Amino acid sequence: MALFNLKMRKAKPVQNLAGGQAYRQDPRMELASLLLTSFAQDQFYRSAKQTFAGLEQLLGQVDAEFAAKAAVFARTEFGMRSITQVLAAELAKGASGAPWAKAFYNQVVKRPDDMLEILAYYLGKGNKTVPNAMKKGFARAFDRFDGYQLAKYRGETRSVKLVDVVNLVRPVPTERNAEALKNLINGGLKATATWESKLTRAGQTAGSDTEKEALKAAAWAELLQTGKLGYLALLRNLRNIAEQAPEALGEAARQLTDAKRVERSMVFPFQFLVAMDAIEKSALADKRIVLDTLNQATELAMKNVPRFAGRTLVVLDDSGSMSSVQTKYANRSALQLGALFAAALYKANNADLMRFSDNASYASKNPADSLQGIADFLIRNARAGGTNFNAIFETASKAYDRIVILSDMQGWIGGGAPTAAFARYKQRFGANPYIYSFDLQGYGSLQFPEDKVFALAGFSDKVFDLMRVLETDRMAMVKTIEGVTWV
Repeated sequence: MALFNLKMRKAKPVQNLAGGQAYRQDPRMELASLLLTSFAQDQFYRSAKQTFAGLEQLLGQVDAEFAAKAAVFARTEFGMRSITQVLAAELAKGASGAPWAKAFYNQVVKRPDDMLEILAYYLGKGNKTVPNAMKKGFARAFDRFDGYQLAKYRGETRSVKLVDVVNLVRPVPTERNAEALKNLINGGLKATATWESKLTRAGQTAGSDTEKEALKAAAWAELLQTGKLGYLALLRNLRNIAEQAPEALGEAARQLTDAKRVERSMVFPFQFLVAMDAIEKSALADKRIVLDTLNQATELAMKNVPRFAGRTLVVLDDSGSMSSVQTKYANRSALQLGALFAAALYKANNADLMRFSDNASYASKNPADSLQGIADFLIRNARAGGTNFNAIFETASKAYDRIVILSDMQGWIGGGAPTAAFARYKQRFGANPYIYSFDLQGYGSLQFPEDKVFALAGFSDKVFDLMRVLETDRMAMVKTIEGVTWV
């Protein structure tokens, strides 16, 4: 996930949420930042309600079509769900009568339940009538879904059900979904082909707890043997497999440490955190064996971390705000995620490692150490003080081609924005590095008004491709969003 600020020759300082000096992004960039970093949850300096309020405010400052394209980009390319659903609902009035509106409400829907969430939010805001563009766009979206998808996301327990959407928008049945739509309307559509439903049936058909355990064990074994579990699904269900089908752990371990599967999945090291936590908290007698498997797989995932030419400095913010609030990523704090991300970039590149809070210091770690070992060191030794960006450039002891900063961007010590310290650093070493500033919480303010500084956010394989593009074209993100076409 990524976001890039435009060059700001006359940037005026503003106050960030921590009370320090920062710089306001171009509204388009701030909107993209919000879309690509927000999971509709409370953050250290901002609540979910404030996030939604900020979204509404930004929609009044940007072209409605650009906002719509940004939502489609965030949903389809980066998988951002809740925040794009909110934007789609909030755009209903701004999109009214626009020639692209129907196409927008079609393309922003990636799964059937997107329609349920957008409608639930829209109606929950007190709106009584649904715009025609939304209804027509949703009707078109049904063309992409078959019976399997409609059954899986029918939303029977939700306030807005899929059958409600069908009755509202009246999609034209197609060859792939006609039978499913008919069954959905008459109440006969059930999810039977998913791996989730297979396990559900195992529990429902059992006559005793012993039989239930046996049926679930058999279901997990079959799913593994037939390759029905994708890599991430296997990772997320590892604890269930270990507890319910211990005899299948060998096959699960083989698949998890299959180097080709790891590479094809494009899984990143941080994505193993939730599985590790689940195993560590379990009552498994042989959890050490499972954790060893996960550690092996995590190291294999290092191949998915990019390599950059030249010298790189990786900097982790270990101030108090970084560890105070959990992110949605594996239920970890920004510090925990940032530490693993920093360790991965450090190991994969010709890089130095630095951490900063009230002050900054280099971290002398052997790059041959394990990924988790380096991350644990950074977390365990976090200072949890203030956020002094000036210290990064006052401490840096050589010229770098790029500096990657992992932070929530809420600097306040020394005034906040380190423009003077950055200028002195460049003069001291004759350096002019690219700065990739990962805004791990997406608060919207920048610490640098420089033209080679880019604010990025999130954890995705695509962000690294964009980093490479940025070194030749700083307008890459804006152009990408503006290049979204309506079909």
